[in-house]
Amino acid sequence: MKTDIDIQNHSHFSFDLWLTLIKSHPEFKQKRVELFSSFFDVNNPIDEVAKAVKYYDDLCNTINEVIGRNVDTFEIYLLILNTLKVDIRQLDKTILNEFYQQSEDLFLEYKPLVIFENLHHFFDEIKNQGKTINILSNTGFIKGSTMRKFLINENLDQYIDFHIYSDELNCSKPDPKVFQEVKNLIKNQNLSLDQILHIGDSPIADYKGAKDFGFNAYLLKHQI
Repeated sequence: MKTDIDIQNHSHFSFDLWLTLIKSHPEFKQKRVELFSSFFDVNNPIDEVAKAVKYYDDLCNTINEVIGRNVDTFEIYLLILNTLKVDIRQLDKTILNEFYQQSEDLFLEYKPLVIFENLHHFFDEIKNQGKTINILSNTGFIKGSTMRKFLINENLDQYIDFHIYSDELNCSKPDPKVFQEVKNLIKNQNLSLDQILHIGDSPIADYKGAKDFGFNAYLLKHQI
């Protein structure tokens, strides 16, 4: 348990997901690249595909943080495919949906690893004090609907009062509208902003975003 996170002086806890609570399965990204290459009949060497996937994953994440919107998962696919000289005019949403379903199946097979130590115990401690929890995550390749399935499978959903994902809100951290949505969804509307603690790994999206809005913030640094 992260004993230096102040439970006593806060009433609501907002958690980022990636590199805060969880990290990718060590085999997942390579498996996804292989699936991407085979599904779309990409002719490029697999290492070129992997490089393009990582490039656009990082770029779109940065764009989301700078602009405050959300680049759609299918848009990311098309950017990658266009770079790899695949004729994207031959594709449609049905094909992209089919690929997403296959990639979701792969994700749930090679599921993320929980890195926040004793997470169930920590969530229990918060809930046993009558306090509330939300998930607040920017998304890219993996949509919020898939993250919900994962959290249910891990028996973590039972602790979560509400979820906010950038693809569903069409808005990304650190945009203040995201943190306003957290405030809007908390049942106890009498809480002051400093009673709300946002916990995440990104100095910009999580820590500065939350602090600028008026929440308290905790920058988590795992040894991973």
